[in-house]
Amino acid sequence: MRRSEVLAEESIVCLQKALNHLREIWELIGIPEDQRLQRTEVVKKHIKEEGETTILQLEKDLRTQVELMRKQKKERKQELKLLQEQDQELCEILCMPRYDIDSASVPSLEELNQFRQHVTTLRETKASRREEFVSIKRQIILCMEELDHTPDTSFERDVVCEDEDAFCLSLENIATLQKLLRQLEMRKSQNEAVCEGLRAQIRELWDRLQIPEEEREAVATIMSGSKAKVRKALQLEVDRLEELKMQNMKKVIEAIRVELVQYWDQCFYSQEQRQAFAPFYAEDYTENLLQLHDAEIVQLKNYYEVHKELFEGVQKWEETWRLFLEFERKASDPNRFTNRGGNLLKEEKQRAKLQKMLPKLEEELKARIELWEQEHSKAFMVNGQKFMEYVAEQWEMHRLEKERAKQERQLKNKKQTETEMLYGSAPRTPSKRRGLAPNTPGKARKLNTTTMSNATANSSIRPIFGGTIYHSPVSRLPPSGSKPVAASTCSGKKTPRTGRHGANKENLELNGSILSARTFKGFQI
Repeated sequence: MRRSEVLAEESIVCLQKALNHLREIWELIGIPEDQRLQRTEVVKKHIKEEGETTILQLEKDLRTQVELMRKQKKERKQELKLLQEQDQELCEILCMPRYDIDSASVPSLEELNQFRQHVTTLRETKASRREEFVSIKRQIILCMEELDHTPDTSFERDVVCEDEDAFCLSLENIATLQKLLRQLEMRKSQNEAVCEGLRAQIRELWDRLQIPEEEREAVATIMSGSKAKVRKALQLEVDRLEELKMQNMKKVIEAIRVELVQYWDQCFYSQEQRQAFAPFYAEDYTENLLQLHDAEIVQLKNYYEVHKELFEGVQKWEETWRLFLEFERKASDPNRFTNRGGNLLKEEKQRAKLQKMLPKLEEELKARIELWEQEHSKAFMVNGQKFMEYVAEQWEMHRLEKERAKQERQLKNKKQTETEMLYGSAPRTPSKRRGLAPNTPGKARKLNTTTMSNATANSSIRPIFGGTIYHSPVSRLPPSGSKPVAASTCSGKKTPRTGRHGANKENLELNGSILSARTFKGFQI
C-alpha cells in the first residue's frame, strides 16, 4: 500500500476519533440531539471547505470548540451547585423536600431554567409565610399580655421566645400557629364577656344602692379592659356591693320595683299582668323576696330583648298616635286662626302626614305580629289585648271624642242663640277689613228706623223654646208726615233692665213689656 493511502486512512481514523470524542463531550454536558446534529453539520462544513482546511487547522478548530464546551460545562456545574445550596436552605426553612436533579451530570439550559423558577417560587413562599408568621406572632403576644398568660408549651416558647429566623415555616406550623391564635382570642373574648358582665352587675348594684358619684369614680380604672388583674378587681367590687345589698334589702327591692315598672311599661303590660306578680306588693323585705324580684327582672329583660323590635314598633306607633292627637286637638281649637308666621299651615301639613303614616305603621306591625303569633302559637298582647284590637279601640275612642266635642259645640251654639233671642247679643267690636268703607252712623240709624217702621205693630217672634208667642209692644207709626216715635234710642247703649238680673222665662211671659227695646240679632223689637 502506498504511503499516501496509509496517511489518508490514518486521517480518516483521526477524524472519526475526533467526532467520537465530540459526541462524548456533547453527551457529557447534556447537549440535546437536535443541537448535536447542528454541530455535526458545522464540522462537516469545515471538512468540506473550499480552502481545503488542513488536518492541523481542523484539529485546532476542534480543540477550540472543546475548550468552549468545557467552559460551558464548568459554568453550568457552578450554577447548579449554587441553586442546590439555595434550594437546600429554603427547603429546610419551609420543611419541604429538595429539588430532584442529577448532580453528577451537566444540566441542560432547560433544566437550569426550571431549577431557577423553582428556587424563585420557594423564595416567594418563604416571604409570604414569614409575613403571616410575624403577623400572627404579634397578635399572639398581645393576647398573652391581655390574658397575663406565660408560654407553657415548647411550641409557644418557640413562637414567642426564639429567633424568628429559626422558626420552621412549614404548613403544619402555620396551621398550628393559627389554631393557637384562635384559642387565645376565644379565651380573650370569654374574659371580656365575663368582665362586661361584672361591670353590668356593678352598675346595676350602684343604681340600686344609690352609690354616690364620687364613690363610683374611685373604681373607674377597672371599668375598662379585661386583663386578669382587672377581672379580679371587678369580682372584688361585685362581692363588696353584694354584701352591701344584703345590708340594704328594702332599698334594693324598691329600686328593683322601679325598674320592673319601667319594663312593664316597655312591654305594654296590662294591670292584670302587673298584679299577677304578687311579691311586688309584699312588704316583708327578705332575701327570698329579693330573689323573687331578681328572677322577675331577669325574665322581663329577656322577654323584652326577644321581642324588642315588636315593642319598639308599637312604641313608635304610640308616639305617632299621641302626636297625631295633639295636632287634632290644635285643629279643633278656634283660637288657632289668630296664628301668625305660617305655623297653622305647617301644623296642618304635619297632621295630614301623620294621618297617612299611621295606617302604614299599623299594616307593618300587623304583618310582623301575625308572623310572630304563628311562630309562638299565642297572641301578642298590648295592655292586655291584641294589638290590632287595641289600635281599633284607640281610633274608636278618638271618633267618639270628636263626636262628643262636636255635640258640645252644637249645644253651646244653641244655648248662645237662645240667650241672644231672649236677652240680645252682646255688642261686638267690628273687625277691620281692607277695602270696606266705614259705616255712617246716621245711615245705620235710618236703616234701623225704616226697618222697624215697616214692621207690623202686632208682629211676633217665636223663640226656640217653642209654644208661647211674645207680641212686640212697639207702638204703631203716626200718620204720614209726622216724626216717628222710637221705642228706644239708637245710641247703641242697652236700656237698663228692670227687676232682677236673673229674670226667667216665666217673668217674661207675665210682663211682656220687658221685651221692648231689646235687640234680637241686630234688630230692635
